[in-house]
Amino acid sequence: MKIVVLERNSVGLDVPVDDLNAYGEVRVYPNTTAVDVKEKVREAEIIVANKAPLNEETLKDAPFVKLICEFATGYDNIDLAYCKSRGIRVANIVGYSTDAVAQHTFALCLYVLEKLRHYDEYVKSGAYAAQDRFSNFDIPFTELAGKTWGIAGMGNIGRKVAGIARAFGCKVIFYSASGNSTCTEYERVEFDRLLQESDFLSVHCPLSDKTRGLFDLDAFKKMKKSAIFINVARGPVVNDEALYTALTEDYIAGAGLDVTSTEPMKDSNPLSRIMDSNKLIITPHLAWASIEARNRCVSETCKNIEAFLKGENRNIVNL
Repeated sequence: MKIVVLERNSVGLDVPVDDLNAYGEVRVYPNTTAVDVKEKVREAEIIVANKAPLNEETLKDAPFVKLICEFATGYDNIDLAYCKSRGIRVANIVGYSTDAVAQHTFALCLYVLEKLRHYDEYVKSGAYAAQDRFSNFDIPFTELAGKTWGIAGMGNIGRKVAGIARAFGCKVIFYSASGNSTCTEYERVEFDRLLQESDFLSVHCPLSDKTRGLFDLDAFKKMKKSAIFINVARGPVVNDEALYTALTEDYIAGAGLDVTSTEPMKDSNPLSRIMDSNKLIITPHLAWASIEARNRCVSETCKNIEAFLKGENRNIVNL
């Protein structure tokens, strides 16, 4: 089998991918842009990708492709219908980053909620040493306990976040973006109610035609002015300009983002103009990227390839 890894660097150079060699002749590329895909996959039978677009345009001259493996859970970079028409199986990896993303969700929330940037700088500036009392809390903050934590997308990550939020003492409500959730452990609500009642609202739904631009200005205007919004899912689920307006016009109190509409985030993105870290923190799409999760990413991909070679369907998303 000729295996082409299009974006080896997406799992980090500290995580080896040598185990892939057990399944065939492996060609590894550090990164791949849209214009490079067609040439790199021409001889491939198995493609391992992350963000590189795989569609009719990039695959039409690759007659040998049998399997595409995502180094990820999401697969919005792949034209599933086209692949199915070609008999190309597409496999993703599930659950490898659940703990990491849930952990980062609360890191973002607590950073904004407790104004950690402000208080760290207060101490390190010498202001704390110069004051005459033992404590400083000039910017008030609240507790998670007793508040409502809203979740958009109750998949594996959403459920993990829900459990942690409950442990903090939050009431948990959720909106099923797909409409297909089977979760009965937490209260399911319609979208408007999610917006209106959530003190903290975290997004964990995949990108689809239904969720693209789901959080627009109308949505943010329906939220509590004290609410904190967290997106660790996909950037285009949120309209960045709308979020910018919501933050600068105080429709909501703050936001924590690990994803933006385009990645890397462009200098022209209005969110880059919000320098107040008490109101907004943005991290560079790293919520999933704990060392443990990145190692699981590779091992799960190997398991998908091994199953395919045995004639088994493992994590195939386009049957």
